[in-house]
This record gives sequence, structure tokens and C-alpha cells, in this order.
Amino acid sequence: MESKPCCSSHAHTHAAKVTPSASAKYFCPMCPGVESDKPGSCPRCGMALEAVAGHEEDDSEMQDMTRRFRWSALLTLPVFLSAMAHLVPAWQHSEWANGHAVRWMQFLLTTPVVFWGGWPFFVRAWQSAKHRSMNMFTLIALGVGSAFLFSAAAMLVSSWFPTSLAGHGGRVAVYFEAAAVIIVLVLLGQVLELRARRRTGSAVRELLGLAPTTARLVTPQGDREVPLDTVKAGDRLRVVPGDKVPVDAVIVEGRSALDESMLTGEPLPVDKAPGDGVTGGTLNTHGSLVVEAQRVGADTMLAQIVHLVGEAQRSRAPVQALADKVAGWFVPAVLAAAALTFVLWLTMGPEPKLAFAIANAVAVLIIACPCALGLATPMSVMVGIGRGAQMGVLIRHAAAIEKLAALDTLVVDKTGTLTTGKPQVAEILAAAPFTENDALAFAAAVERHSEHPLAHAVLRAAEARGLAVPEAANFHATVAGGISGEVNGRAVLAGKSDFLHAQGVMTLEALEAAVAPHQAAGSSAIFVAVDGRPACAIIVSDPVKPTTPAALSELRDLGVKVVMMTGDHQRTAEHIARQLEIADFHAGVTPQDKHDRVVALKAEGAVVGMAGDGINDAPALAAADVGIAMGTGTDVAMESASVTLVKGDLRGIVRSVRLGRAMMRNIRQNLLFAFLYNALGIPIAAGVLYPVFGWLLSPMIAGAAMSLSSLSVILNALRLRRFDRS
Repeated sequence: MESKPCCSSHAHTHAAKVTPSASAKYFCPMCPGVESDKPGSCPRCGMALEAVAGHEEDDSEMQDMTRRFRWSALLTLPVFLSAMAHLVPAWQHSEWANGHAVRWMQFLLTTPVVFWGGWPFFVRAWQSAKHRSMNMFTLIALGVGSAFLFSAAAMLVSSWFPTSLAGHGGRVAVYFEAAAVIIVLVLLGQVLELRARRRTGSAVRELLGLAPTTARLVTPQGDREVPLDTVKAGDRLRVVPGDKVPVDAVIVEGRSALDESMLTGEPLPVDKAPGDGVTGGTLNTHGSLVVEAQRVGADTMLAQIVHLVGEAQRSRAPVQALADKVAGWFVPAVLAAAALTFVLWLTMGPEPKLAFAIANAVAVLIIACPCALGLATPMSVMVGIGRGAQMGVLIRHAAAIEKLAALDTLVVDKTGTLTTGKPQVAEILAAAPFTENDALAFAAAVERHSEHPLAHAVLRAAEARGLAVPEAANFHATVAGGISGEVNGRAVLAGKSDFLHAQGVMTLEALEAAVAPHQAAGSSAIFVAVDGRPACAIIVSDPVKPTTPAALSELRDLGVKVVMMTGDHQRTAEHIARQLEIADFHAGVTPQDKHDRVVALKAEGAVVGMAGDGINDAPALAAADVGIAMGTGTDVAMESASVTLVKGDLRGIVRSVRLGRAMMRNIRQNLLFAFLYNALGIPIAAGVLYPVFGWLLSPMIAGAAMSLSSLSVILNALRLRRFDRS
């Protein structure tokens, strides 16, 4: 359903759609499903819409509010000064300060302030009434409208009012200055809020700014500079020192070190050589490179990150449900409180009763605006997710934030998570009558069809030896077991010893005994059989990442228990666990075993995170409270996870847990402030302190406090931009 636009020539009053759309460019962070293809205000809550990450922001809202604020402030100044003249002893009884001319001046200057400067607020209040969703602008419109209409009536038709309301000079008091000043203060609050909210998207804008606008295309006639959007996959591009890599590509010539800190959060440049992949937006520090474009446009990692961050920023954290429940009855409760305040002051207050009743009821309406409560969660989510993207921590949806903050158990895969994920063949133990090269060629033929990191190691070893790898037919893979196929008419099996045993291969005992010392030292083994006879055991080493021990130590300091699950042999798992001081580990597990163990841990009351990078990790990633995909892994793993680490490093998990806790701390601070603000502000505005201290809260002061409350919530959320990545 699409709401109809109200009668206004200004862009910000354009009504937004309430049906999600893939083409939407703007959305409301407070109201799910409210989206628009142009800038505007939310028809439900009245707040200005946010630009979706990746779309250029429109400043017309801020420019319009700034213009209204400046003119309204200029018109309000003489109204305010003349209204305050009675506070100056020499002017208390001056005719100029209390005469008809001054009251007319206040009326004439206040009218454009209220009906032009404050027009957007009345439009938004009307929109919210049409959608039966009362909000802060409902209260502002009622408060300002009441003060202005009472004052106008008191001046234009004073005969309608009882003589008991007459003050000095026999005239009924007017509140033009309150109406005008409240509009000015709310406009100022909107300007400051819009400026602050624009800063919440600074992280995404910085990411967008990483991509260069041009590229150096290598042609037979020489290099020429072309617009980035004309680059196609397969084009060869030159990247000179100091240039940014234009697209995701692979190096075909040259060596250099690339600064990837803007995407991974890692400060040290990474050495790159021919065959290595490079990511668009990273900086070439030295050495000229020729790269072949692989992913361009919306397919690049940078574009996908921006899209992912945009989707996450539009999602809602479960903790926001509390604020939503409160907001559901908050505005009606405020209206009831204002009505009660009016009645009590009218019946029990001092003279002039009606004047006191109106002033205090207006103060209650103005100070109780719930915008701070509504902004508390989405602002923290937007800033925190953007900050995470700068550190290489991509959070897919806001619900993952709470799970990250509460995480107490982390299940990790071994290969590619604890280890480098780039295993190398260390040794080949051949069984007669096969030679090392013969057995390796058979293994490489079937492993060519596998995505497992160990398969890649076998292929690299065959290439290094210059072997001609034949084609394999009838390929079949058994998850977490092994693979089979036909090579030159011969049946080839490769995988774990248990897999070969299950396929009827006997007499593996000699190879298993020879492999045992290597497994005890942390290496893995691939057993190969040809026509049912053992051919060889390929010893593959995958060293632990240098950063893993320190990262595990930091996780323990954060109170997170680490559980290792691997499909590798028990002896290999024992060695890695002992080396990394992991007390709880499980070897020889299947993808189903990982999934079931994660489910069991959750049933025991643990908040479980699962970190992995392979297809076999996808079920466990999906089952965990929060799945964490290592960015070096497969697309399936990343799609199954709530969090993706651009760099496959456990330090990213440490950052994500710390960031999640910082975000939840920030959200709680915002919610606490918003609740306390309204809990204390409404009674004070109603006059609860008047009988004891004689204190009343002017509607003008209430307006200033209301604007500052929203601004303070946003500024507190912006502190997350300074979150330390260490």
C-alpha cells in the first residue's frame, strides 16, 4: 500500500511507501517496511528517511530545515525579547512592553514562524493521524497549536475570556513567544539531528570512496585511462604504485605489497605475486602490477560489502521490540497526562488558572516527544555496523549483534579457520607397485573436481612436478569421506582411510602405520587406492596461522569457550588442540555431527557461535546462534552465516565479539537515557515540583530539552565510530 502525498511543495513531506522494495533508495530506521524511492519523511513516525547504503544522499531535507530555522529564529528574536521585557525592572510597567502594539507585533511575527517554519511538523502530524500512528510530531503540533490558538484568541476575541484571566492592564496573557521559540528549538534540533544522522553513514561513504573512478587499460597500442564502469571481466589493467586496484582481479605480472587495511582492518601490507587475487579498492604500495579483471561493477567484493552493510543497517535488533512496545502506548499516555495536567491546574491551581493549565499541558506535550526512544536502537545499529565494515567484520542483520554480545561458546573448524587453509603436500608414501608420480597423477585427476583445500594441495603438487593429469569420469564425492572416479578406465578412490575401508579396500595397515607419526605431528593424510589396491598416502601439512594462538587467548579473556571440530584424524586433531591449548575438541566429525553438536550446545543453554569456511560447515553455521564465515571460504558458508570476516582470521572474531558488546552497551545506554528522560521530564513539566519548590517548566525549556534528548542519543551512538579495532 502506498500512502498519498500531502499537499506540500517540499520534498521532505513526500509520503513514503510502506511496502519493502528492492529498488528503494530511502528507508525509515525506526519503522520496518517504510521505504521510498525519493527522500522524504516517514508517514508513521515522521522522521526523515535514511539513504540506503550505496545510494547518494539527498541534502534537500537539511537545507530546507536550515532555511526555515534561520528565518524563524530571526522573526522570533524580537518576539522573545519583548515577551521577556517584564523581567527587566525598568520596563515592567512600560506601555511599550505591555501595549497592544507589542502584542500585535508578536502575533504578526509568530504567525509565519508557526505556519511556515513549523509547517513540516503539522504535515507530519497529519500524516501520522491518517496512518493512526501518533508520534512526536503529534505532540509538537498539539502543543504549539494550543499555545498559538489560545494566544490569538486572547488577543483577537478577548471578550470570550472571563475577567479572572486578566493580568496586568486588564489583558489576558498570551504565549506567542512560547509557540515561536518551541518551533525554533525543534527546527534547530532537526538541523542538528540531520547533520548527526548523516555522520552515521560515514563508514559506508568511506567504503564507496575506496573505488577509483578510472582504470589503466592495457592494450596492444599501450595503456590508456578508461572510466571504471567500462571495464569488463577479462580486461588487463595496470596498477602503478600509489594507485588503488580498480576491480577484483588476479595478478598476471609483477609483485608488490598491497594495503588492504580499508577492507580487512589489518594494518600491514600483504605481499602479492602472480596468481594471487587482489581486491578492488586496496592500495598498491610499491611495484607495478598487471592484473586481469575477474569481478566488476556490482559483483566486486567492495560493492557486495556496501550492499550487505545497507541491508544490515535496515534490519532491526530484537532489543528494539521493547522500545516499540513502549512507543505503542507512549503517545496516548502522554496525551492523557497532558489532559490530566490541564484539568488539575484548572481546578486546583492558582490564578490565572487557565493560563497555568495551558502552559503546563503544553510543556508536557512538548517534553514527552518519544523521538529519543525511537532513535536509541537504530542509530547504534547503523553506526556500529558501518564501523564493523571498516574493520572487515560484515554483520548481515542486526539480530546477530545481540548474539555476538552474549556469545560464550565458539565452535571452530580446523582447516582454514585455525590453520592457514593453504595446505601443501609434504611427502608422498607410495605403495608398490605404484611410484610417487603415478599415484599422485591418479589422485590429482579425481581431486581436480573437489573444492576441498587438501584437493588444491594435491593439484599444486602435481603441477609442481610437471605431471600430465588425466581426465576423470564418473566423479562422485562423499561428504566428509572421500571421492571416487574413473581414470584411464581404472577405479580411483581418495580420502580418509575409513572411507577406503568402507569401499572394500584392504591391506591399508602398512600405510596407516607409516602415516601415524605424521598425523601425531599435526599433518593430514589422503589415502589413495587404484582398482581396490592401496596406491599411496599423501602427507599434507597445513600450519597454524601465526595469529591464531593470540586470538584464542583473547577469546578466553572475553569469557568465550572454544570448541574445535574437525573431520581430520584423531591424532592430527590432538596435536593441533594440544598446540593451541584447546581442551574440548572432536575429530572425524561429519557436517551432520557438527550441526548436531551445535544444536546440543544450544540446548545446554550456551550462546553458540560457529566459525568455518567450507561447504561442510554450512549446516552448523546455519544452526548456530551466530554463524561466522571466514572471508577466505566458500560462498555457501558466507550465505549461511550471520557474520562474515573479510579476512579469514580469528582476530576478526575477537573484534566482532567486542564490537557486538560495545553496540549492545551503547543501545542500553541510549534506551536508559530515553526512558529516564521521559520518566523525569513529564512529571516536572506537569508541575509536580511546584507545591514544594515553586518550580515550573516553561514550554520553551521543554522544547529545548526535547530537541537535546534526540541529539544526545545520536551523539552517543556516534561514539561507536571511534571503536578500537584492536
